[in-house]
Amino acid sequence: MKSFDDKVVVLTGAGSGIGRALAVDLAGRGARLALSDVNEAGLAETVDLAKQAGAREIRSDRLDVADREAFRTYAQTVIDHFGTVNLVINNAGVALSGRINDLDWEDIDWIIGIDWWGVVHGTKFFLPALIESGDAHIINISSLFGLVSMPDQAFYNAAKYAVRGFTEALREEMLIDGHNVGVTSVHPGGIKTAVARSARVSAKDDQAATAKFFDEKLAKMEPERAAEIIIKGIEKKQARVLVGLDAHVIHNFGKFTGSRYQDLIAFGAKYVMPKKNH
Repeated sequence: MKSFDDKVVVLTGAGSGIGRALAVDLAGRGARLALSDVNEAGLAETVDLAKQAGAREIRSDRLDVADREAFRTYAQTVIDHFGTVNLVINNAGVALSGRINDLDWEDIDWIIGIDWWGVVHGTKFFLPALIESGDAHIINISSLFGLVSMPDQAFYNAAKYAVRGFTEALREEMLIDGHNVGVTSVHPGGIKTAVARSARVSAKDDQAATAKFFDEKLAKMEPERAAEIIIKGIEKKQARVLVGLDAHVIHNFGKFTGSRYQDLIAFGAKYVMPKKNH
């Protein structure tokens, strides 16, 4: 997809962070936007910013991406409204920190519902329309933690690894079947978003300390720059997009050290990660 002018873009998690930055950037490129989020106040702010950027048309809806029937209805409503869909960006995501043994099932279901099933729903419900459009692309936001695993991130890792495998298989299917649907798996490193501040943690973790650790030690890139990199990946039909120097460094570290990276990260984590409550 070389131009976004008059293209219909579906974007989940548009209320803040990378989602908001993508919405504003694509608005400036002449796209017609279908924006959604569970955070209606944040979504309204994004809509205002996208209008200021010159959006050709905007539709905004509250959507819980984990709710399959709600997503099914939403997808059909968007397709009926715009008549077609050219680009789907499954961006909505949350975070959950804590040892596997300390996490509650409710929180596990919460993160898997959004970070994994949200991507599946956005893909399955819009894929027929994307294929029919004849000029389409689908972006699934995984993570650096979908390439290497980190302690206290087991279920985030699980969801993001799943997104990566799912997206790569989808791309292979589109190539085999001859559909003009580009497919990209995106792996951001530390981006300055609110994801850590809105994350859930186990009872043994300090939520404020965990968020501070992410914001001060890991989040290095502005979401606007991340959006630029992702959009360039769409234009080039890249299969995988790494966002941030940290994403490139850690990914290559994992490749070169093989499974030994797990031992090295575990050793380093003892000294840099926030301490547990006992």
